[in-house]
Amino acid sequence: MQTASGIHHITAIASDPKKNFDFYTKVLGLRFIKRTVNYDDPSTYHFYFADKVGTPGTVLTFFPHPDLPKGRQGTGQAVEIVFAVPKSAMSFWIDRFHAMGIDYQGPEKHFDETVVRIQDPDGLLLELVGVDNLPDDTVRATDDISEDVAIRGFHSISLWVDDHEKTARLLTSQLGFKLLGNDGSRYRYVAEGEGLGKIVDLRAIPGMWKGAPGAGTIHHVAWRVGDDEAELKVREGLESEGMRLTPVIDRN
Repeated sequence: MQTASGIHHITAIASDPKKNFDFYTKVLGLRFIKRTVNYDDPSTYHFYFADKVGTPGTVLTFFPHPDLPKGRQGTGQAVEIVFAVPKSAMSFWIDRFHAMGIDYQGPEKHFDETVVRIQDPDGLLLELVGVDNLPDDTVRATDDISEDVAIRGFHSISLWVDDHEKTARLLTSQLGFKLLGNDGSRYRYVAEGEGLGKIVDLRAIPGMWKGAPGAGTIHHVAWRVGDDEAELKVREGLESEGMRLTPVIDRN
């Protein structure tokens, strides 16, 4: 079985492009690494934010649609994007959010890790978690966010599901994730290999309303694999389980 080694990138939907740009570059300190169009809808831009060099596992992208109504977060969606920062940086970020008038929740504990939650201008749920031994060779610093406190990349993604066992089977049978354990209704799966963004949390919320797309929701999560051949192997495995798949698409 070919396995995924974690998150490659996450793509979400925004409304006002200027507010989106300002929040992720000026509040969170991410680097604006690229602007293209949405290849499936060329009338729309595609913004890319990441670390200094666009390392896989650090790239958050957006399709901004001016005046787009907000979506609804619920089951059947990836909902919470979790960024990794050094443990010693948590007080810096809490003080920063307080000084900038940004509402935050926490700190609280998930799996014995300290987490603070905020929302971006469209209501997208973001979390910062303190982690030891993070890479710092491609960290992005700004005038008011030094390297020792800056965001390193993704820690994890949280999926809200009605029945976590169905999604768990997909993660473990075809993508190579392993169950680490659970913290109440939150089930944690970890990918093998090196790099950031190796964790997927499934939050089992049976009976909750279904999510609906719109501004402030996640469009997709992309997993990284070794090369084109490995990607095809994963696709074959998914297809053998009856998954509905797109053809391979060359974005170059």
